[in-house]
Formats: sequence, structure tokens, C-alpha cells
Amino acid sequence: MTGRAIADHGVLLVADLQSEALEFLLHRYGLELVVQESGTSITGSFWGDSEAGIRGHTVYVRRDTPIHSLLHETCHIVCMSADRRSRLDRDAGGDDLEESAVCYLQIVLADELAGVGRDRLMRDMDAWGYSFRLGNSRDWFRHDAADAAEFLMNHGLLTGSGEAAFRLRQ
Repeated sequence: MTGRAIADHGVLLVADLQSEALEFLLHRYGLELVVQESGTSITGSFWGDSEAGIRGHTVYVRRDTPIHSLLHETCHIVCMSADRRSRLDRDAGGDDLEESAVCYLQIVLADELAGVGRDRLMRDMDAWGYSFRLGNSRDWFRHDAADAAEFLMNHGLLTGSGEAAFRLRQ
């Protein structure tokens, strides 16, 4: 999505938050955040434009990268197996259940960022065009995501109380 299209959607961007808060969140997982120069192609971006990129244990963004994209790609790294992570360059792969777990965890992690929170992130996800069987991210998260939460708990990525465990899948 171009900078103008992002502005039309009104989603939170990397530029809207303190980079230290974003770096700290990723650091809790042992991941690195690299903020690249405006106008450059984002390293490891699957979708291009302003979408976050991933390579190994690193998430790449620009200041115009949406926060939901940064969180989504971070959660791909967290949710994939160590073997896939060791070869990761751009394409996270995975199956539908893992993709659902990624979406679930990004919503949980939004609460770790001051000024974001799960309600705002879900509005941004809906505005961006994420698609869920129940029509929006809120209804999916509340009523149709038990399999995603179970995936996260089974892999030790979510606590029994529904909080992030801040560890990578092994």
C-alpha cells in the first residue's frame, strides 16, 4: 500500500510510536528491529510497499510501516518452528492454523504497546482488509479463535491466562 493509501486508512504507523517501545517488545523475544530509511525497499518484505519484512530473527520496517504489519511479521517469527526460523527470508510459510495464531498473538501483543492496545489494533486490521469468517477481527477473536489460542498455548507462546509468554516456538 502506498503512503497515500495508508493515510486514507488512518492506521497507526511505526512513526506514531516511540521506537524504543517497539525495540523493547521485540527484544523480549530475542528479536531485532531495524528501521530502514524512507523510500527504500524494505528488506524481507513479502508484500512490498510499506509492509514489514522478516529475515531470521530480524523484523525490518520503515517509519510508514503500519504497526499491525510490524506485529504480524514479528508473530510469524515467534510462531514458526526453530528450523523454519533458521532459514527465514521473506516468506514465513506455515499453514492456516499458524496464520490464525499469528493474528491472535498480534492482537495480544498490541496491549504491550502504549497507545495501541487490542481494540485499536483490531480496528486497524479491519481497515487494512484482514478477513475473518465472522466478518471482523473483534468477532473472530472473541468467538472463533479458540483453535489459534490453543495452538499458542500448546507451543508455550501464550500463558493459561491468555498473556504472551515472550518466548519463541521451539
